[in-house]
Amino acid sequence: MNTFVMRNFKIQYLFYLLYAIFNSMPLTAQGLLTKETTFTKQDTLRGSITPERAWWDLSYYHLNLKVDPEHKFISGKNTVHYKVLEPHTSLQIDLQSPMHLLKATQDGHDLDISHQGNAHFITLKAPQTINTVKQLELYFEGRPKTAINAPWDGGISWKTDAHKKHFIASSCQGLGASVWWPCKDHMYDEVDSMRISVNVPKPLLNVSNGRLRQVEDLKHTTTYHWAVTAPINNYGVNINIAEYAHFAEVYLGKAGALDLDYYVLPYNLTKAKVHFKQTSKMLEAFEHWFGKYPFYSDGFKLVEAPYLGMEHQSSVTYGNHYKNGYLGRDLSGTGWGLKFDFIIIHEAAHEWFANSITNKDIADLWIHESFASYAESLYLEYHFGATAGAEYVIGTRKNIANDKPIIGHYNVNHEGSSDMYFKGANMLHTLRQLVNDTKKWRSILQDMNLKFYHKTVTTQEIEDFLSHATGLDLSAFFNQYLRDTRIPTLIYSIKDKTLNYKWSQTVVGFNMPVAIQLNAETQWLKPSTNWQTLKLDSKTTKLSIVPDFYVLSKKTQSL
Repeated sequence: MNTFVMRNFKIQYLFYLLYAIFNSMPLTAQGLLTKETTFTKQDTLRGSITPERAWWDLSYYHLNLKVDPEHKFISGKNTVHYKVLEPHTSLQIDLQSPMHLLKATQDGHDLDISHQGNAHFITLKAPQTINTVKQLELYFEGRPKTAINAPWDGGISWKTDAHKKHFIASSCQGLGASVWWPCKDHMYDEVDSMRISVNVPKPLLNVSNGRLRQVEDLKHTTTYHWAVTAPINNYGVNINIAEYAHFAEVYLGKAGALDLDYYVLPYNLTKAKVHFKQTSKMLEAFEHWFGKYPFYSDGFKLVEAPYLGMEHQSSVTYGNHYKNGYLGRDLSGTGWGLKFDFIIIHEAAHEWFANSITNKDIADLWIHESFASYAESLYLEYHFGATAGAEYVIGTRKNIANDKPIIGHYNVNHEGSSDMYFKGANMLHTLRQLVNDTKKWRSILQDMNLKFYHKTVTTQEIEDFLSHATGLDLSAFFNQYLRDTRIPTLIYSIKDKTLNYKWSQTVVGFNMPVAIQLNAETQWLKPSTNWQTLKLDSKTTKLSIVPDFYVLSKKTQSL
């Protein structure tokens, strides 16, 4: 697994400070701390790779728990297997209040635990030998945070269905998996595999990630044992508890037969069997663009949940009320958004971008959301044509706020702007125009999924890959769209058969080519931040930018 260790926060801060100065960019556009931004020690313990995290590498979890719906209570044990990278005697485990870490044991011995808020530091009996694999048992219980507005605030949704039967689910992106179970709650390190055993009262059924390996029938309860064979991030682990109805099918994809399982509330079974036919269409489109589905060994599931939905790995949760669009609305305003169920398409796209390719720090969450949002337009393009895909992604621009940079603050579990969805998608659509070759663009997306298959990554790694793959220097391009809030604006004037033009509202070094239309004829310009001229063949009075570029234009009368 990943042994990536981030640099000391102070060193990283100094690096970005110097970077901002050298590039004459506002500090806030670099995702830096400002005098209005404050973080606590708890933020640092949650969001950084502390010394108590860095020395051990996750390999396996067995999460074994009992869920008591009547009392909204969870209890159990998480067995952690890890590889020793460096000798150390203190290990950090995360579990958020009001959950309680009762004890930790190793080799039959109880270990001392000191508590710093939601971070718990376990003292080992002695430093451990490098490259050995050790086992740690974590016992826990409590009433986890109840999700008020899942999935955005996160926690456990203790709901009931239309027949007043228990309908329960977890969702914890951003907030962290440690809101309901003890773990190494940082994105940089993933387990290689995992077992999830959940005991629930009869007749409830639990659905979790991976494949169902065993059903243990007890007197009043049932334990469902699920196994995940691929690396999985913490927030992707989930429980879904209800009196589910189940149906299944097989999709013949790029890696052979892929099992598709669906768990829905019984009274929705008939319409689910029709509506969920979009799953095969989704897989066909995304395997075309991105390459094979990343989790053939674990299958693919859609699981009905009491909230809108979330990209839990191989166990995608669904709550869009069997409607196309986003709860029946078209987020693009073009009509194309009603051609597909937003939750099925967007959340399943995260199997490639979030669950296979995962950001190391949540400040880089755009890697998940920008690509998944852009995937919506690629789905449309595959099934309805290039015009449909382009019109959809361009239509979503009306939702962009440009309120703050897309990249958040590092090492403190801080996300950037929600513009990572619509602005991020339009950034990628703009980048595709620079490639100007659909076959090559598709190859780049597939190569990206091969290179970072089942890995955790940084923004810099993604930037470097795309720069190399496209053959373009994209440093200023990504600075503009990820770290700045301004929209590049082409300033121009037309006089005496001469076009004068330059970029404005840009970062230093921004010189992105752009396609324009002059009297309905398309032509490429290569503007910089300095004035340039172009002699026109005939008298031209009308200029417009090809709408696939996320930029603005402004005509001026004077230079």
